Amino acid sequence: MIVDCAIYRDGERTETPQDFSDALAEARARGDSFLWVGLYEPTEREFGLVTDEFGLHPLAVEDALTAHQRPKLEVYDDSLFVVLKPVTYEPKSDTVTSGELMIFIGDSFVVTVRHGTPSPLGDIRRHLEEQHEMLKHGPTGVLHSISDAVVDHYLEVATELQNDLEELETEVFSPSGGGSHTASRIYTFKRQILEFRRATVPLALPMTKLAGAGPYGGGTTVPFVHEEARPFFRDVNDHLLRVNESVEALDRLVSDVLNAHLAQMSVRQNDDMRKISAWAAMAAVPTLIAGIYGMNFDHMPELHWFWSYPAVIMIMALLELGLYRLFKRRGWM
Repeated sequence: MIVDCAIYRDGERTETPQDFSDALAEARARGDSFLWVGLYEPTEREFGLVTDEFGLHPLAVEDALTAHQRPKLEVYDDSLFVVLKPVTYEPKSDTVTSGELMIFIGDSFVVTVRHGTPSPLGDIRRHLEEQHEMLKHGPTGVLHSISDAVVDHYLEVATELQNDLEELETEVFSPSGGGSHTASRIYTFKRQILEFRRATVPLALPMTKLAGAGPYGGGTTVPFVHEEARPFFRDVNDHLLRVNESVEALDRLVSDVLNAHLAQMSVRQNDDMRKISAWAAMAAVPTLIAGIYGMNFDHMPELHWFWSYPAVIMIMALLELGLYRLFKRRGWM
């Protein structure tokens, strides 16, 4: 559905004609205006109206309708197509949730399409309408503001993931070493980091292009993006590099924590087996002696000796005490 539609002139929101064609024509006629259309999970019919009016490329339209895209930047004849993946993190359930945000930039227009729940668009539009200054830079200012907000929230999510990982480390290296559910928690946490990586890592190339490096560097700007915006996109790209470094570090750390937990579990199982073996050895000694004297042969002198019973009990006790001290000294008990 169409969430919002407005013409912005010199950073101020103005009355917008109901027809997209009239609104776009009005924005282009003045030269200091642009049209911003926001859509949320549009149907093919709803998006068809926008496609016809703005001349969007069919491949980009297909991506915007079907969603499930990686972050990317595509340049077409009449528009620039950017895909971002906003994320949110729920600490109670240790769950990373990602949405999708598609941005079409063209001559005097911006079309934003979002899928899923996580999206900063509403807050960004309100903030821009209050500040005005960034809206004066037209579609480029909108693209920068959206990218900056998405990447800044990545930093917040990375910090929250780091805090939860520290809690997992504390649990794993505690005296109890965590329970049997700890490995499941670590693996689930690793899957959330993977979901986070899918949003942040592929975005590095688009941000590099917008910052003036890569295929569009060397004095050539990305079409429909002002050259003066390069320093601002470089700042966003620097933040994204910090995020990706944090994500890589988190991924390595959680793998190390999982390996440490599995190693601790293996050591604990070995300790248990040694204790079981020690008790079994101690139980075998009196069983062996009792088995020998339980054979009831006629020619066993000890059976008729008056002190045979207390002597055998004493020997059993001494052997048990000796084995206990031996196993205790070696740490088996």
